[in-house]
Amino acid sequence: MDAKRRARALKRGLSREWQAEPMLGSYYGEEEVEAVVRTIRASMDPSVGFGFICEEIEEFERAFADYIGTKHAVSINGAGTGLDMAIMCLDLEPGDEVIVPSINFVAAAQAVIGQRGQVVLCEVDEDTLCADPEDVEKRVTPRTRAIFPTHMNGLSAAMDDLQEIAERHPHPKYGALKVIGDGARAVGGAYKGTKIGKKGWMNVFSFHTMKNMTTLGEGGAVTTDDDAIVPRLRGIRQFGWECRGWGSNYKMTKTQAAVGLVQLGRLEGMIESRRRLAFARNDMLEGCPGIDVPREPQGYRHSYYLYTLRAKPDWAGERRDRVMAILKEEHGVDCGVFNPPPHTTVEWIQKHTAGQELPRSVELARRIFCVPIHPCMSDEDNEYIAAAVWDAAERTAKGA
Repeated sequence: MDAKRRARALKRGLSREWQAEPMLGSYYGEEEVEAVVRTIRASMDPSVGFGFICEEIEEFERAFADYIGTKHAVSINGAGTGLDMAIMCLDLEPGDEVIVPSINFVAAAQAVIGQRGQVVLCEVDEDTLCADPEDVEKRVTPRTRAIFPTHMNGLSAAMDDLQEIAERHPHPKYGALKVIGDGARAVGGAYKGTKIGKKGWMNVFSFHTMKNMTTLGEGGAVTTDDDAIVPRLRGIRQFGWECRGWGSNYKMTKTQAAVGLVQLGRLEGMIESRRRLAFARNDMLEGCPGIDVPREPQGYRHSYYLYTLRAKPDWAGERRDRVMAILKEEHGVDCGVFNPPPHTTVEWIQKHTAGQELPRSVELARRIFCVPIHPCMSDEDNEYIAAAVWDAAERTAKGA
């Protein structure tokens, strides 16, 4: 992206304000509105209503399982719930450990702590921001029950490598470790010929308002090929009825499922829009001083839920922050750090991971930052954001 093109883009400005993590990550049209109205009208008969696990929910579950390529999808009211459910299914005992990546949203660690497990944090790979398999293996002990990778910001974790580690280090009582994927940010991504959500014991997805597809603001699903665990998952979400054990109320609604079917039909197109914008932006940022663009390893398909830049190592901290400040204050380009290690920022997690040191991830967190991306973003706004990054980086490089 040459200087003249950058100047033209900056002069043109943004067509609208974009959040670093837009509040609506997908887009809605009249089909979603019609699905809501149709479902409400069909539910007005007192003998019908909106509940429980109805035809619309079952249809959405079948469609989502088919999309991911798994035998089962269990719909739920949110990914946080799903992460809790996945860890519940381990039946952790005191002292049991679960390995969790350090650069992460808080939910994975909280799910383990909530089930009285011990969070063992691992370093992440600098290029992918996902759990580093080599570091994971170093942290496995006879007390390890599961490896709990996050498919970070739309890119799959190295599931084959993690599964091999799980099988090489069986638990003395329970056998092969379980690999549970946190796919809250990753629906629509792919890994080695499969959709994210296929590999691993189970994977948990979010349909929160910010995500790549959304079911009226909240919602999620757990995917798995394990026939034996499905009654447990369904029981947990519905007062224990199917599993004849403990359960609560973690269900998706009929209306959410109806909208989910429409959103699922849009998903591939929305992911392709994100990828087109990301690739164009990568090209425009080639040669930009002090900045590395996101990487997509061979055999992976990044869904670009977030577009994560990395400042060069010698720009960590102050100079990274300077770039972000110029972008926000002078160019109106919102930025965010998604996510610094929760053990450094969240008191509750700090308390339960005391003494654990993750120097690589702590330093990487001083380098990463996200700028906006969205399937409805225009090419002109994408060009403006790239030009703004160039300007902020060049001025930072010069000390201006």
